[in-house]
Amino acid sequence: MKIAIIGSGGREHALAFQLKKSKKITKLYCIPGNAGTNLISENVNLNIDNFREVCNFIRKENIELVIIGPEKPLVNGIVDYLKKKNIKVFGPNKKVSQLEGSKIFTKKICKKYKIPTAKFGIFKNKQDTLQFIKNKKMPLVIKSDGLAAGKGVYICKNLKYARKAITEIFGGKFGKANQILVEEFLGGEEMSYFIISDGINYKCFNTAQDHKRVGEKDTGKNTGGMGAYSPSGLINKVLEKKIIKKIIKPTLIAIKEMKQHYKGFLYAGLMIKNNEPYLIEYNVRMGDPECQTILPLLKTDLLDLIIACCNSKLLNKKVEWYKKKSLCVVLCSNGYPENYKKNIEIPKLNKLKIKKNNYLFHAGTKEIENKVYAIGGRVLNFVSISDDFLKSRNEIINQLKKLNWNRGFYRSDIGYKVIKK
Repeated sequence: MKIAIIGSGGREHALAFQLKKSKKITKLYCIPGNAGTNLISENVNLNIDNFREVCNFIRKENIELVIIGPEKPLVNGIVDYLKKKNIKVFGPNKKVSQLEGSKIFTKKICKKYKIPTAKFGIFKNKQDTLQFIKNKKMPLVIKSDGLAAGKGVYICKNLKYARKAITEIFGGKFGKANQILVEEFLGGEEMSYFIISDGINYKCFNTAQDHKRVGEKDTGKNTGGMGAYSPSGLINKVLEKKIIKKIIKPTLIAIKEMKQHYKGFLYAGLMIKNNEPYLIEYNVRMGDPECQTILPLLKTDLLDLIIACCNSKLLNKKVEWYKKKSLCVVLCSNGYPENYKKNIEIPKLNKLKIKKNNYLFHAGTKEIENKVYAIGGRVLNFVSISDDFLKSRNEIINQLKKLNWNRGFYRSDIGYKVIKK
């Protein structure tokens, strides 16, 4: 079976690595891929925003299944486009991808279906928003409505920072802004909860916790993710029942009442307070770096699950996991998430030996004449699975020290909330 994965990040390398285990695959393509996917698949340098170009290649190579990794092509309708061309594709369509594409779309569903979430206000211009926050209790959470690569969320501890957030969002920092979302701040601890769905039935697809902030102890600016661990330290049977009953099921009912079907991964970003879940946001794909953290724990053939979803036959499939702990640390370019230099060589990478139960997933990398260069803000994902989060983290830190790349940085405290020294 010929398969193509759309995307170029750590998530896509992890997907390629896991899918490659299946005996059903005869050829694997990554569009456009990175220096890591190039080792296990054929990279194809196409613009994934050009759906016609992607479609022409898929038809030319007789590719039988396309798996969409990142959110942007999903929100822009690549699934709808390919399905119209009779190409089998795994991922949600444009309509339901608004769950991630528009935070306001999701908030309206929460209100209508009584899904627990932070109290919120929606505003269409800068002046009304500034007026609204004048007498509000801080902190407030101010969000760009559309896609912002994980960076369009401001936790504002004072009025000055709230005004700055509003000015930047309406000023076009994350693209044209017609609306803005202002939320109350929810205390508690965050957790990521995943499902895989075939449009009729769904299966739980593990839990994780990522670290969004650039600095140690979750300080500094938001990023696309500095690291993650799985499973979440918060999950328990009572909490999981509440998540399904209060959040997942009402959302799927909302989709059904829109006369839509949800096929793909769905990722609920949650705040947990006193063992009660509140929805922060939805993502319509696997998280990054959560995907890199979760997939090495999967026992079941991932391709079997994806094919079952495409054929609406997930019900009788069993999703099995290794009872291990998994932790991921992201190596980033100096300057990230602000300005950073590109095309920087990682000289010792090819000499690095990865031990059993350790994994290296590339993200912003490119291979040129047998040398690997950093071309993105998040460069490499180091993952380790074991019986203990501290052991996994120590394994990763040792690998990072051996690599000794002085043009990058990482957080050495990933998982600090669940690691007791």
